Amino acid sequence: MAKKSMVERERKRARLVQKYAARRAALKAKALDENLDMAERFKARLKLAKLPRNSSPTRLRNRCEVTGRPRGYYRKLKMSRIALRDFASKGQIPGMVKSSW
Repeated sequence: MAKKSMVERERKRARLVQKYAARRAALKAKALDENLDMAERFKARLKLAKLPRNSSPTRLRNRCEVTGRPRGYYRKLKMSRIALRDFASKGQIPGMVKSSW
């Protein structure tokens, strides 16, 4: 189980990303628009830089929804490999059977 503080920090980041997504997209589009003059684009970059760092989607980390583990994460199931194995062994994931040979 991951530390609760790390899981909460990640949730806070997710909220910030969602809150600033529209504003960030508008500023980014303005900064990349080559029809505008250089000064206008630079102002958009400065405004983008003043937004909170944690509002950037690249700062999000995929974490297991069961344990909070950041590594060995399966995107399709939103679960870590360890939690997946536990659930599969208990028969809680439909269609998944433990293999042996």
